[in-house]
Order: sequence, then structure tokens, then C-alpha cells
Amino acid sequence: MYRVLIVEDDPMVAMINEQYVNRNKQFSVVGKCKDGTSALGFLDKQEVDLIILDVFMPYQDGFETLRQIRKNKTSVDVIMVTAANDKESLEEALHLGVVDYLVKPFTFERFRIALDKYVAHTAALNGLDTLNQKNIDFIIDNSRKKSEELHPKGIQEKTLQLILEQLKGQGLEWLTGDDIAERTGLTGVTVRRYMNYLTEIGKVHGEMNYETGGRPCMLYKLWEK
Repeated sequence: MYRVLIVEDDPMVAMINEQYVNRNKQFSVVGKCKDGTSALGFLDKQEVDLIILDVFMPYQDGFETLRQIRKNKTSVDVIMVTAANDKESLEEALHLGVVDYLVKPFTFERFRIALDKYVAHTAALNGLDTLNQKNIDFIIDNSRKKSEELHPKGIQEKTLQLILEQLKGQGLEWLTGDDIAERTGLTGVTVRRYMNYLTEIGKVHGEMNYETGGRPCMLYKLWEK
């Protein structure tokens, strides 16, 4: 059983995160803290495997809290939760070694994927006291494959890549669902399902176009890097 600490100053969001965690029987919430300072105090008293860590909190934000955790060499993994979707925040989170980075608001499905990533990463490392290059290559490759298997039912990696390649080739220009369907040979229903998923996980930006002269339609493009 993986022990989880939720660090979130909004009681409603903390409650939702706890419900999400409890839907996975491999995890158990052992504590909830409203700010980074109290979270550090909690970690001094109790062992935790995974922290669901908000960024914007009073007294001490999530980044400062995570920097202190790393400085203290506390053995714990972190999933960062934030409303910040800027490049600098993501780079900082990755530099500090987060397992995943969730941008609010997120769905249960995306939260589930984050937990599954953690399980896959942990399982790959269990039982290995020392590593050689062969071990390391296997772990990295296995983690990559596990991540590819974490898509929801009905979402295939090959189809995702087909759609993403079309969007990449278009650069920063918008495409409609019909444009994507025509270029990929997929049905409109399939394209909508995949675009909804890509929008949810933050790879694609979707915007409603009301200037069609008729029925509004969704426009899509990759998030700018």
C-alpha cells in the first residue's frame, strides 16, 4: 500500500484529490496539510511514499516546499498540482524530479494516469540494490512503454501519434476536427474522442470558433513551447 500525503490549501480540492486517490486500492491517504510548512512537519513524523503537492499555497508554496524536501533528502516522490501552465514552472518541477505535473482543472482519468506512472516507475526499481547499464536501460525503456499503455480505453498510441504529427506539421495554425479527419483518414467521431483526450492532458489547445457564419466548431493546435 502506497502512503499518500495531500498538500492543498483549498479544502474542496483536497477532498476531491483524496477521493481520487482512494479509488485506487493500491494507495491510502495518510494525511492532509494546508501548506508547505505543515507538510514538512508531517514528513518529520511519518513516512510517506507519494505527495500530491499544490503549488500556490500560503506561507510556503509548493516549489519552495519541494526544494526543502530535496534538501532534507527525504525519500518521497511528488506529483505536482498547479494552475500554472507556463514553461518556467514546468521546467522547475522537472528539475526537482516530480513524477508528474497536473494542471488544474484535471479529470479523474488524468489523475489516474499520474498514479499509474508512479506505480510503473516504482515497480521497475523494486528489488534492485545495484544498477548496471543493462538494468538502467531496461528500467527507462519499461517506464516509457508503461506510460504508453496508460491511455484510457479506446485511445491507441499509434492513432495519437498520427493526429499529433498532423498538428505538428501545421505549426501554430488552427485546424478543425474535419481538417484532421480528412488528413488522417479517421472518422469525425474518432477525431473528436482523441482531441478531447489530448485537450484534457494538456497537449492540445482547443478553442470554439463562433465566426463560421453558421454552426460553431472547435479549432485545435498544439500548445506553444
